Amino acid sequence: MEFKDLGLLPELERAVRDAGYSRPTPIQAATIPVALAGQDVIGCAQTGTGKTAAFCLPALARAYASSSNEAALHTLILTPTRELAAQINESLTTYGKHLDLWHTVIFGGVNEKPQISELKRGVDILVATPGRLLDLMQRGFVKLDSVKLFVLDEADRMLDMGFIHDVKRITQKLPRERQTLFFSATMPTPIRKLASSLVRDAKMVAVDPVSSAVEVVAQKVYFTDKDRKRDLLVNLLRGEEFRRVVVFTRTKHGSDRVARHLDKAGMKVAAIHGNKAQNARTRALDGFKSGEITVLVATDIAARGIDVDDISHVVNFELPNVPETYVHRIGRTGRAGKGGTAIALCDDEERSFLQGIERLMGKRIDVVQEHGFLPTPGRSPAPAAAQQPGGQRRQHPQASGGGQGRKAERGPSRFGARGASSKPTRRPAHAAARHRAPEHGGPSALRPR
Repeated sequence: MEFKDLGLLPELERAVRDAGYSRPTPIQAATIPVALAGQDVIGCAQTGTGKTAAFCLPALARAYASSSNEAALHTLILTPTRELAAQINESLTTYGKHLDLWHTVIFGGVNEKPQISELKRGVDILVATPGRLLDLMQRGFVKLDSVKLFVLDEADRMLDMGFIHDVKRITQKLPRERQTLFFSATMPTPIRKLASSLVRDAKMVAVDPVSSAVEVVAQKVYFTDKDRKRDLLVNLLRGEEFRRVVVFTRTKHGSDRVARHLDKAGMKVAAIHGNKAQNARTRALDGFKSGEITVLVATDIAARGIDVDDISHVVNFELPNVPETYVHRIGRTGRAGKGGTAIALCDDEERSFLQGIERLMGKRIDVVQEHGFLPTPGRSPAPAAAQQPGGQRRQHPQASGGGQGRKAERGPSRFGARGASSKPTRRPAHAAARHRAPEHGGPSALRPR
C-alpha cells in the first residue's frame, strides 16, 4: 500500500512525497482511511510508529473541508508536553504546506502574548497542552464551540502527569457532535474508561504492541555499583559507535548531575527536563538534531518530545520501576523498525526492576560479563531469584558479582521565547473550488489576515 491509496487530498499526497515518504506505516494505513471516513478511532501505538502523521493528515483534511473565508477553530489536538506539541505543529507545517489553513501551538513556559495574538487572528487547527489551554479558555481567548475534530495524543502520559482532570474539563466544553481520535501507547483501566467516555462507535487500531521494540533493538545490561555508574557511562560513551545517544534518568536533578559529569569529561552533552526553561530545552533539542550535541540526558516526560532519527544508543542510567517505560525508552533507537542498541546500568537496588522488565518482554537481557566497573564483591547481597517468563525460577547470571518551520507572509517564527505559530501560503481560488467540501460549493474569496 502507498499513500496514494489512502484517499488523501492531492495537496496532502504531494506534501507527503515532498517529505520523502511513499509507503504508510501500519498505524497510518490502519488509521487514515477510517479517520477520513469520519469514524472515531482508538489507536494504541508507541511513539516512533508514525502515529503523528496518522492523525495530522486526517486533521488537515477535515479542517480544510470545514474551512471558509473566516478562520474558525475546527480541530483541537491535545498533547501532554511542550516538546511534543511543538513536534506536532511542525508536522502540520510539513504536511499542510499546500493548503490554505492556519494552525498554531500554545503551551506554558513561554510568553503568552504571541500565542494570544495568533488566536485573535484566527486559526483552523490548534495544538495545545492542557494547562495553557485551560487558562486561555477561562480568559475567553479560546472557544471550542466550532470544533469538529478532537485529537487526544499520549493519553497514558496525560494520566502519568496528572492531567486527566484537566482533559475532562476541556472535553466537557467540546460539542457533542464531533469526531474523536484517541491515541495512547498503553491502555490501563483509567485510560480505557476515559476513551469510552469520549468516543462513539470507535474503530480500535492496535499496532506495535508494547514489547515490539525488543525485536529490533540489541539490549545489554551492565551490573555495577551505584556510585560507579557515572564513570562507567563515560567509559562507554567514549566508544566510536556511540554517535547520538539518549541517556535516561529517573529524576530531574539526576539528569543535571549526569550531564555535569559528562560535560567535565569532555562530552558534548545537554540535559532536558521539566525544570529547564523552554528556550534551554529548545536549544538542547535543536543541538541534538543538528549533531552539535551528541548526548542528551533526559527524564521520561521530557523525552516524549524527542523526535530524532538515527539515535544509535539509548542508555538507561537508572532503570525505571515501570517495565513499560523501559520499552518506550529503548524504542527511541528502534524507530520505524530500524535497529539500535539499548544499554542498562543496573545496581543492586534496581535488580527487581530488571526482573519485571524481562518478564514483560518475555526474554532475558544479555549481560556484559567482563568490564572494568563490576560490582564490588561482598558489597551487596545477592538478589532473589528472578521469575522466568515461562514460570521457572532462575538466578540471574550476574547475581553473585556483579505556527513555525515554514516561511509565511508574516515571516517565519520560532518555537521558543515567543511561542510558535505557522501560516501557510494562501491557495489560489481554483484550488479552493477543486477541493472544498461539496456543501461549501465552489470557490470563495481568500480570507483577509
